[in-house]
Amino acid sequence: MPLAQARALIDAHGFATLTDDRLRVSHLPLVLERDEGELGTLYGHFARANPHGHELDGRRVLAVFHGPHGYVSPRWYAAGPAVPTWHYAAVHARGSVECLDEAATLASMDALVARYEPELLDDATLMSEAYRRRLLAGVVGFRIRLDELRGTAKLGQHRSREDRAGVLAGLGASDDPLARRLGRYARGYLAQVVGMDDEPPG
Repeated sequence: MPLAQARALIDAHGFATLTDDRLRVSHLPLVLERDEGELGTLYGHFARANPHGHELDGRRVLAVFHGPHGYVSPRWYAAGPAVPTWHYAAVHARGSVECLDEAATLASMDALVARYEPELLDDATLMSEAYRRRLLAGVVGFRIRLDELRGTAKLGQHRSREDRAGVLAGLGASDDPLARRLGRYARGYLAQVVGMDDEPPG
């Protein structure tokens, strides 16, 4: 997966599974700052009650971002034999953790709010300056300076045009909204990254 697509997946699916070399795991949203470092820097915060956040300063971690994924039926292919499979897109981001001071933690929290609901930052009834600063007592802010960023997309790129069109049609007709979301992602990815025309042949 090209770097631009890996970054776009993080932007669209920012809730990460974060693990360290001792296999401790936390689940939390992260924000990617693309211009900090060659590959970018991830920002986030732990609840202070989470012991994981107190043990990571200076340690290497892996953040996994899961994009759209779903079941693919062999009935959707133009011809058999074929087996069921699973299509997905995901990004693995690795780097070292640095704990943040209060000012940087507050800025990273604001960046997270700005990513998902920016108007809250201007709503003093819900997010006053005094309230935001009180929140700092309950969190541990951190950043991950990335030294590895790898994305994987398993979307049937190797199959025939007819098979790809059948899969996209099957996903698009599914009752499962996650399957339809995968179909939209796959269509865009195949067109933009792989250069494939995924409309059914005429």
